[in-house]
Order: sequence, then C-alpha cells, then structure tokens
Amino acid sequence: MDISDILNHLGEDRETYSNAVSPPIYQSSNFCFKDVATMREALIKEFDEPFYTRGYNPTVAILREKLAALEAAEDSLVFASGSAAVAAAIMSTVSQGDHVVSVARPYSWTDKLLNIYLQRFGVECTMIDGTELENFSRAIRENTKLIVLESPNSLTFELQDLEAVASLAKEKGITTLCDNSYATPLNQQPITMGIDLVVHSASKYIGGHSDLVAGVLCGSSEKIAAIMQSEYMTLGGIISPHEAWMMIRGLRTLQLRVEKSCSTTKEVVAFLEQQPRIEKMMFPFSDSHPQQELAKRQMKDCGGLFSILLRAEELEEVERFCNKLNKFLLACSWGGHESLIFPMCALRDSKNYQHGEIPWNLIRFYVGLEDPETLIADLRGAL
Repeated sequence: MDISDILNHLGEDRETYSNAVSPPIYQSSNFCFKDVATMREALIKEFDEPFYTRGYNPTVAILREKLAALEAAEDSLVFASGSAAVAAAIMSTVSQGDHVVSVARPYSWTDKLLNIYLQRFGVECTMIDGTELENFSRAIRENTKLIVLESPNSLTFELQDLEAVASLAKEKGITTLCDNSYATPLNQQPITMGIDLVVHSASKYIGGHSDLVAGVLCGSSEKIAAIMQSEYMTLGGIISPHEAWMMIRGLRTLQLRVEKSCSTTKEVVAFLEQQPRIEKMMFPFSDSHPQQELAKRQMKDCGGLFSILLRAEELEEVERFCNKLNKFLLACSWGGHESLIFPMCALRDSKNYQHGEIPWNLIRFYVGLEDPETLIADLRGAL
C-alpha cells in the first residue's frame, strides 16, 4: 500500500463523521445502546466496536489501522508509553520458569523489566552481544520463550541480523520482539523479515512534535488479540483519544520529517567525521561502522540519531562542549522537530541510569528539522 495513502487516508471513513477532513476526537469513556440485545452484541465484539474506551475507541481505531499498515502487520495496539508497549509484549509471552534472551544495552526500562522486575516472578534473562548470530544460538535454552531485539540500538547503534535471528527463533518455537523506534516503519519493517512483534516508542518520530508520550505494538491478528484481551485490558496502559488524534496529525508529516532528518544527519555526520576532536563515530550508515553493510541491507535509510566519543581528558571538557552548543538542546528522547544532545556524563549521579560500560565521553545526537548549515556552524563553534 502507498505510504502517502496510509498516512493521509487509510481508516478514515469520512462519510460517517460529516465528511470532516480531520477525524473527530471521540473523547468519551463510555458508549450507550438502544436496547439490551444491541448492548450484548457490542460486548461480544468489545475489541472491534465501541463499548468502553479502555478496549476500543473510534479515534484510536483509526490510528491502529494506520500503524499496522505502516509496519506491514495485521494489527496493532497503542499504549500510554513505549515502556507500556514493551512490557505488555514481554509479559504476554513469558511465565514463571521461562527464559528470555535479550541484546545487551536495550532501552533502559526494557533492561530493568527483564533483569529486575520479571526476575521477582521467576523469569530469567540472558543478555548477549547481538551482533553475532552464534551468540543467540549459545544463549537459547529449552525454556527460552522470547528473544528481545533492538536494531539498531539507540545509544551505541549495534544491529542484529533480523532475518537470521527470526529464522533461528522459528526453528525453536521462540517468539521474537524488536524495538524499531530508531528506523521507523518507513525505513525498516522487521515483520517482513520474520519478526513476530514490533514495538515503538511513539513519543519519537511517530508523534513527532515532542508533545506526547505513547507506545505502539504491532503483530499478527492472533497475537494482538491475545494481548488486548489480557495485558492491554488488565493493566490498562491505554492512550487517550486526544493523544491518539495528535498522533494521527503527526503521521501526516511523518515521511517529510523522517526524510529531512535523515538527509541532514548525513551532512552533520560527514562534518564531524573530519574533526580531530571526535574520537569515534557511532552511526549505522557511516563507513567506519562495522555493520554498515547489514544496516544498508535491512534499512532503506539512516535515522536522525548517532553518538560520538569526544576526545577529552576530563569530564569538564565534555560539559563545556555541550554547554557551548546553542542549536542542539540538552534533553532526552528524540524524533521531534528540535535537534538534541544527550551526554552520558549527565547520568553520573542518577540511580536509574547507571551504565558502567557506557563511556563518560559519549554524547548522543538527534538531528531535527533545522538546516544542516545551521547545525554544522553550531558544532564548529563548540568544537
């Protein structure tokens, strides 16, 4: 299906809402019925028709259809955060006594769920270097139920061979889950490579305006229905109709924003790679990246994220560089209109983000919608 048609028209039956170009926000928690028989029928179809907004809401339904189509999936669910989407996907797959294999250094709250929270309930996790397929084979046990992937990683940018891992998992009857937030569905579709479940932090590119927090989970109709009837409804981490409408609005410009971010990023990376104060570049499409060939095979284009190691003797040098930048805002997250930096030295005293293996001179960049010349001039001055 044509991407522009998905973003602008799919799921929008305008004749049902007075031919409004933009769909309405069904800001209602409840829906009423003319008689008991109609109510009974709606309750039977609670996940496909309006009954109670925790289960089905017409505005959210439009968004679900668009997101599933973008990921080449049969269905999708939208959550209150990316963490909620990840948690629902993982918890739907494992039980007490099960084992999970996960790539090292996933999103921090995914890491905490796997290695702290679920261990309280008898679920074990093995963290591996996902750049080598053999590491997955060695880590799999008889009780392994799930493989968690994040390709590319959104901090240090390691990739996994999604097709190869999916093939291995299918041989063993293991479910695969991939965080696709970095690439977006426009640049990578893990389901077409055999991955079972795909998750996004929709606060990033999909929302696109740094004004909402949301998560997306895509997969087969069977898997999504099972999660909706259990983790989605039970834990209640749903998105509001208003935020769903904001995401629909954000999708209108998704392709334009992603293309602009990607093209500017290439220019910014090319500039930084020539600077003597840059010790190392971490960017999947860079010639220096050890998995460049895999990145170009799996993804249509790069994302707007990359990290550098700044050549510095003291932490204070990193701080001075970051503080000198004017066009790159100091903030977490990414995927909005504004360019950002996230220096690891800022985490020095944080109890929630202790990553001893992450160098203190690592700085993650996100390139937004500013012109490349503006960002390069800012970087040149700070360097």
